[in-house]
Amino acid sequence: MDLARESRRLYQRSRRLIHEGAKFGLIGAIAFVITFAGTNLLHYQAGVGPLTSNTIATVAATIFAFAGNRYWTFRDRERTGMGREGVLFFVFNGIGLVIQLACIGLVHYVIGLTDPFSLNAALLVGVVLGTLFRFWSYRKWVWLDTAQLPAGPEPRLGPEARPAPEPAGLRR
Repeated sequence: MDLARESRRLYQRSRRLIHEGAKFGLIGAIAFVITFAGTNLLHYQAGVGPLTSNTIATVAATIFAFAGNRYWTFRDRERTGMGREGVLFFVFNGIGLVIQLACIGLVHYVIGLTDPFSLNAALLVGVVLGTLFRFWSYRKWVWLDTAQLPAGPEPRLGPEARPAPEPAGLRR
């Protein structure tokens, strides 16, 4: 068995996942900086509670992530409408936020560790767990693969997915 040929074959089969994962990771890294910096600034500089500060920062990061993922990471996937994609994206981000808040709340309120290191460690664990859930849910339900679309004459669901009508002067 030729290792180089087998590696190429494996890469070809996994190329889309690898590229989407890399783009998702870059958007996620920027969103993480927004979440991390926002949480720390709001909590330690503005005196906002740890859960509220993380919620506000995560909402800001989510808005950035929606635009980055929709128009860059998953741009090659079928469009099913801004409304559908937006609602699902924000619902799944809400679930990811609950995962983050559970980690922060456990460390801060249950265990009683209120120092910056403990908050940031809990935030990091929560973001990692939430990000794994988000990536899986975006690929599964938000930005569908062509194979996931229902069969039929009009598989695209949103108005923006339909081709624009031809101008009257160009019709044959």
